[in-house]
Amino acid sequence: MTTVHLREIAHARAGDKGDTAILSVFPLDDEHYRWLAAHVTADRVRGHLADHITGNVVRYEVPSICGLQFVCSHALGGGVTTSLALDSHGKSLSSRLLGMRIPAPPTGADADVG
Repeated sequence: MTTVHLREIAHARAGDKGDTAILSVFPLDDEHYRWLAAHVTADRVRGHLADHITGNVVRYEVPSICGLQFVCSHALGGGVTTSLALDSHGKSLSSRLLGMRIPAPPTGADADVG
């Protein structure tokens, strides 16, 4: 199975509050939303960012805007203003998340496969 980096088919936004990072992923093409929802799970995000997230990852689906939101607790070394970690902001984690490899979405006649 061919894989792609998440950044090849999606972009991300991030925010942080205290020790919680909020990472949102949006497909570059809305047609890939279902594919992302099937392959970018809370467990996959938690595993990919395991070096940075020591708490839970909860995923929320926002189909009206083709978005997935991940609330990652204990992700910022105690919080941006108290952490000694280099660049512990949520935006750093969103960039790192886009490096996750997932199966390539189908193209052409196979595009409806989820």
